[in-house]
Amino acid sequence: MQHRIRPAYLRPAAIAGGVLAVGAGGLYLAGSLVNGDGIDPGTQIRGVDVGGLSKAEARQKLERELAADEGAKPLPVRFGERESAVDPGAAGLSVDTEATVDKAARSGADPVTVIGGLFRTGGDVDPVVHVDEPKARAALKDLAAKDRQKVRNGAVTFENGKAEARPARTGHTLDTDGALTALRAAYLPEKPAAETVLPTRETRPKVTAAETQRALHEFAEPAMSGPVTLDVGGSELTIGQDTLAEHLALEPDDSGRLKPRLDSEGLFKDPDVAEPLARITGGAENAELELDGDRVVAASDGRAGQEVTADALGKAVMPLLTKTGADARTGKVATKTTQPEITREKAEQLGLTEKMSSFTVNFEPAQYRSTNIGRAVELINGSLVMPGQEWSFNRTVGERTKANGFVDGTIILNDQYTKAAGGGVSTVATTLYNALFFAGVKPLEHGAHSFYIERYPEGREATVAWGSLDLRFLNDSGHAIYIKAESTDTSVTVTFLGTKKYDEVLATQGPRENVKEPEERESTSEQCEPQTPLEGFDVTVERIFKNDGVEVKREPFHTHYTPRDKITCEPKPTEPNQTDASEKPAQDQAAAEDEPTAGE
Repeated sequence: MQHRIRPAYLRPAAIAGGVLAVGAGGLYLAGSLVNGDGIDPGTQIRGVDVGGLSKAEARQKLERELAADEGAKPLPVRFGERESAVDPGAAGLSVDTEATVDKAARSGADPVTVIGGLFRTGGDVDPVVHVDEPKARAALKDLAAKDRQKVRNGAVTFENGKAEARPARTGHTLDTDGALTALRAAYLPEKPAAETVLPTRETRPKVTAAETQRALHEFAEPAMSGPVTLDVGGSELTIGQDTLAEHLALEPDDSGRLKPRLDSEGLFKDPDVAEPLARITGGAENAELELDGDRVVAASDGRAGQEVTADALGKAVMPLLTKTGADARTGKVATKTTQPEITREKAEQLGLTEKMSSFTVNFEPAQYRSTNIGRAVELINGSLVMPGQEWSFNRTVGERTKANGFVDGTIILNDQYTKAAGGGVSTVATTLYNALFFAGVKPLEHGAHSFYIERYPEGREATVAWGSLDLRFLNDSGHAIYIKAESTDTSVTVTFLGTKKYDEVLATQGPRENVKEPEERESTSEQCEPQTPLEGFDVTVERIFKNDGVEVKREPFHTHYTPRDKITCEPKPTEPNQTDASEKPAQDQAAAEDEPTAGE
């Protein structure tokens, strides 16, 4: 018997599943064909439409449109009270187009993602910002260096007799780490801000505005309210506000409080104080010594002096500065009595008992010589040089200027005569050199004239130049030395008083050697001085020391003289409005080797 096989009935669920499977497959296929790895329709990145594009197409469009437009605009920034702008390119800011497109594109190949793309529209996508950190930090460093606001302490200044307050100011420095984050957020934002505030670190002033005002009202304004008047040993000394202001300051302590400081030393040396103070007070005066035969006697006794120190001046002035009104700003300064180093009684104790040496140089009379030699003698006379002490011509006489009492005279410059202040002073230097030579003390520094001058002993003369050549000796006699200097219109004499270390000091002179003949020259300089020719040469002088008629030792001194050329002065023809370029003012020739010489 045959059985007929009857078809089975399909279940509804199976039919439905099959239909869905066929439909989903078709949709997946359709989604893959329509969109591929592209970007959903309607997708925008900061206004750039990239919907429906492939990743490659979207990257090209972004690089072309976004970077060239919004991405190139300067970013307005502010930090502290400063406004500026940052160039995005220079600061290393850029759009990472690859990461941005990846972010905008669908991710995944599962059916839900692919099929969903058929029914989904894109939206706005934020760009991914790349920051080249080294480049960004360098740009921020430049910005901070240019626009940083330094902290400024409050201060009070004194000028022209007035006090002025300078306000305090808070400092702002850029917080670089925070600024990097702020710049990243400010680059291509969805809603651009008018400016980006960059974070700063704030530094507050140590001296505040309130402290500045306190110091101004409590001290500075009273200090400048009027002059102060001091009683100095019964005489008045008035110091004005302008002078006080030059030496007064308000300085902060560790807590930021402004405290007054008076430069007592500077005030003491200020001419407006020092000159009237010198007239009121005076140093002790040594007894004037002279010779009575071979014995040293006092021609006059010493006189005590009255002295004001810088410290005493400051202590007297400072309390008066907080007061107002003429009566309240008056005080008394302490004085100190000083005693002379040489009195009748002390002279013998110091060993000032006999003449050690004396030397005289004669010269042709001239007004400038009398003035300059007389002034140098005045400053040297009465010098007391204690045992083991050094004496200096330049330190004792000072710079040869008109302010110091010297006038223009003949000097030697570049091996020829010219004019400058102090001409003739080397006559005193030569006289003093011979006095120390025959006193037997030790010369420490001396120099001869560049060429020989006939009125001086060959190889036994000296010149001086301020700042470059001095005449110095060491008192190695074992007793004090008193220098007595005298001058007339035609001579100068220097005598050393003390106690002889040697019975006799002699000099011998050798022959001239290495003789060189002079040349002839013409000069058109306005400072030209005619000079006669004289040969140059070398010479050696020996100093011989004797005790009890026996030679103890001898010292050689070698001197080189250049030829003294014949100089003829000729006027230089000049065109209108032209000057001789070779002419130089005498004050510009301070470097002359023989600055104050007696040569003529």
